[in-house]
Amino acid sequence: MEAKSPSLRKNPSRETCEGIIRRILMTEVLEKGKNEHFRTAADFMKYFESLYPASDALTKQVQRAIRSLNMPKDELGYFIPNKTAEQLAQEQELTYIFKKANADVCRMDDYQPLFLKADDAVSSYMLSRITDSPLFQGKYLTAHTVSGGILFYTKNPNQLEILLKSLIVR
Repeated sequence: MEAKSPSLRKNPSRETCEGIIRRILMTEVLEKGKNEHFRTAADFMKYFESLYPASDALTKQVQRAIRSLNMPKDELGYFIPNKTAEQLAQEQELTYIFKKANADVCRMDDYQPLFLKADDAVSSYMLSRITDSPLFQGKYLTAHTVSGGILFYTKNPNQLEILLKSLIVR
């Protein structure tokens, strides 16, 4: 009985090409922080040709794999391996909104909470009046209505406390 040897393929399957392309791109991203080499299927050919015999069929298979992966490209035309086109569009929209809003990250290490006890029925109205008042500008970073009053975060809790107490008539 003759043993059948597994059929050897000259070229990898499209799925195999996709896996290799993903690994190449993820290695690039892990080593350099982003893809700085791969824009087209031709850019991957030296890697595939080091593993498989060079042929037109191999080139076409790599091109099919690239099309199948449907990876978005950055502004310079390089593939982005770890995002879908939808994710990239969402990030671009967020970037636009953040820029429009002059957004910035603010660490709260230097801020302390201060609680203004007040009835829930009027807390929202009080906060809107405080927010609109020039008297309170620059006195706190953020304020939110919470159960039982308003919670402030401020760098100067003593100053804000004195101001709030001066407005409380007993």
